[in-house]
Amino acid sequence: MNEILSRYCPRIEFENYEDFFGNYRCTVPADFNFAFDVVDEWARIQPDKQALLWTNDTGEMQSFTFADMKRLSCKAANVLLSLGIGKGDVVMLILKQRPEVWILLTALMKIGAVAIPGTYQLTAKDLVYRCTIADVKMLISVDDADLLENIKTARVQCPHLEKIALVGAGRAESNGFIDMRAAIEQASDQFYAPTGDKAVKLNDPMLIYFSSGTTGMPKMVLHNYSLPLGHIVTAKYWQCVEDGKVHMTQTDSGWAKFAWGKIYGQWICGAAIGAYDTEKFTPHGLLEAIQRLRPATFCAPATIFRYLIKEDLSAYDFSFIKHTSVAGEPLSPEVYNKIREMTGLEIREGFGQSESSVLAACFKWLPVKPGSMGKPAPLFGLNLLDENGEVCDDGIVGTISITGAGENMYGASYDVLPGLFRGYWKDEEITRDVWHDGVYRTGDMAWHDGDGYYWFVGRNDDVIKCSGYRIGPFEVESALMEHPSVLECAVTAAPDPMRGQVVKATVVLSRGFEPSDELKRELQNHVKRVTAPYKYPRVVEFVAELPKTISGKIQRNVIRKRDETR
Repeated sequence: MNEILSRYCPRIEFENYEDFFGNYRCTVPADFNFAFDVVDEWARIQPDKQALLWTNDTGEMQSFTFADMKRLSCKAANVLLSLGIGKGDVVMLILKQRPEVWILLTALMKIGAVAIPGTYQLTAKDLVYRCTIADVKMLISVDDADLLENIKTARVQCPHLEKIALVGAGRAESNGFIDMRAAIEQASDQFYAPTGDKAVKLNDPMLIYFSSGTTGMPKMVLHNYSLPLGHIVTAKYWQCVEDGKVHMTQTDSGWAKFAWGKIYGQWICGAAIGAYDTEKFTPHGLLEAIQRLRPATFCAPATIFRYLIKEDLSAYDFSFIKHTSVAGEPLSPEVYNKIREMTGLEIREGFGQSESSVLAACFKWLPVKPGSMGKPAPLFGLNLLDENGEVCDDGIVGTISITGAGENMYGASYDVLPGLFRGYWKDEEITRDVWHDGVYRTGDMAWHDGDGYYWFVGRNDDVIKCSGYRIGPFEVESALMEHPSVLECAVTAAPDPMRGQVVKATVVLSRGFEPSDELKRELQNHVKRVTAPYKYPRVVEFVAELPKTISGKIQRNVIRKRDETR
């Protein structure tokens, strides 16, 4: 039995989904700290247990044990303290998938500082906004030439930013910054948990993710120290990670999917993290990295699977992968079927947000219904609510809502629900808009069928109202993705004087296809054949790329606004 996992889950194995949903429980100790209670405990119990298996674009491989992680995170914690970083201070990490991501996240938990992961795609403007609104005291980044210029430009506009450190490439000192890798190497590995008023408590801020910002400025999603325990369900029962085996989730460390798939639940369950530290995503590079890491379980966003089906996968071995999952965006049935046909892998979808751990999934006991996100996770009291707050019947579209949420960070009390955010930091008004009366409304729309499976429709502002019909973009996008010419697409509402709105498809074509009026008509007729005819896109626009957030999600609002100004 997994000694760590059993401390927090009184019961680990379940007969079926109903047994799991009704009887899963998670114990949340009042003094839980993932860094001490998981990372350092594995180092004590099994010091040689593999924690991280790392590779990069050149094929270099490195392996780290939990003893390594304890030693290096203690060194890093001492470095941070020596630089004046302590409990409650905010530190931004832009580290791609360097090993220092895991080392520094663990170190920050040990001293009680707040981590803000960021993606390497952040511009100078993005950095100024984040550092200013979050009072970032220290920024630790990869030593990348373009990113370095953005940091230097942003620094003069960030009054609270006191320290900047770089990892790798050796340009830190010449720019007046700290060489973090050298500092960690030279530091003492003797570190003890802080006590007194510096002791870290469960409800202290631990992690902030900036929301993707598909509309408006990004919000600060605040998690406390209970978050890692919420991801037990994510890792154990949806991703199905195995103790002692490698799990690989392909994502940049700046995205919330990193918390979902590359540290918390996986290490609690005893799995090793498989990390592919790439400078630029290519399908070939990822496929080669998978061959080197040989993960037993694999997870990726839908975008990656959409690219993979355009490759010749017959040249690659996937026999070592026992379980595959997808989250971040819905996976169309066409992509699911193609991956299964080409590799034999059955992809199990999950749903959640930066604000949560997995909320619904095609858990391991459930038959897959391609295109469905599966059934609700336990503990959250997930429901679909209509505009009046009433629970929706089968087939009726409603807002995915957590009805067991209790009070949030701005309320008088808070019942610990591991895996759910505490609120939007420094924004009580926006928090209360979505979280009130004991209910958190996610803003995502779905319906459930008679078997209890949930089917994603879209964000509440993405649903199209055309001639009295309500049309979800995902169902039209899924139909379009079945056509071989379509690499990616976004379906939105375009203004129309007669119907109010009509369905528009913005399409990125696959290699070998060229835009034409004939292809437009072919795509329109294809949608009419595979779904209800009223859903077909009356407008089709071919583009070289779709507007996306820095986390890779399609910005349909950008397309809508562009159409409205035309």
